[in-house]
Amino acid sequence: MIGTVTDKTTDGAGGAGVLVLAATPIGRVADAPPRLADELATADVVAAEDTRRLKRLTGDLGVTITGRVVSYFEGNESARTPVLLEALLAGERVLLVTDAGMPCVSDPGYRLVVAAVAADVLVTAVPGPSAVLTALAVSGLPVDRFCFEGFLPRKQGERARRLAALAAEERTMVFFEAPHRTEVALRAMAEAWGGDRAAAVCRELTKTHEEVRRGPLADLVTWAAEGIRGEVTIVVEGTSGPVVSTDETSLRAAVQEREDRGMSRKESIVEVAKLAGVPKREVYNLVHGA
Repeated sequence: MIGTVTDKTTDGAGGAGVLVLAATPIGRVADAPPRLADELATADVVAAEDTRRLKRLTGDLGVTITGRVVSYFEGNESARTPVLLEALLAGERVLLVTDAGMPCVSDPGYRLVVAAVAADVLVTAVPGPSAVLTALAVSGLPVDRFCFEGFLPRKQGERARRLAALAAEERTMVFFEAPHRTEVALRAMAEAWGGDRAAAVCRELTKTHEEVRRGPLADLVTWAAEGIRGEVTIVVEGTSGPVVSTDETSLRAAVQEREDRGMSRKESIVEVAKLAGVPKREVYNLVHGA
């Protein structure tokens, strides 16, 4: 069923409350959206990913919360969503804030938004800081088309499969990564896409020790090996053409390499055909000696 957009105000409609998704600073508190302080002070319920960080934020903003404060993080998101939905259906204004940036973007919030939309509760947002767009803008890489891939899988096999699936992606790609896994992620990207692929590692964006390193993936792997601290966002350029050679030997080798990593032959053939820009039947016939 295709949803429709109804004409509601930010005061809600039909007795229902309002869910407000509020962006919070990713670094400097001065970057907080002007509306954030007012929403924090007037919300009936403030759902926070980390209540301790919320306390520091309100202290920095000089705000006193008058509503109820509840925790809402990955560990209790499923159980707490019905409770918050009940508050919304009772006509309350629920403000959702996460540790930094916009809720739902690799942060809690998606489940609550889906529940609110299904219940015809108004969902609105206080726009503001986002590490995704900030990193993209300062990366020096194409910004006309991009995709956000969040965090890569921690397990080596799953990570390799995810990167292989992105090998033909033409858009600029944005990833989040933990500092202690940044070198591993960059090395896996270089192995999957080639060490000459242009990228940027954005560290501690908008903070005192902000740093943006730009260059080929191979160079960034060497740099990251020295150790990285702080919040990390990685931006990588998309492919500009076929990433698998179309000669018969290369096509067979590409299929075999994927099978060795645990992919089925069918999946390997489909992926290689896509990356090489050739018909699946052509790769199938090569592999099966037809």
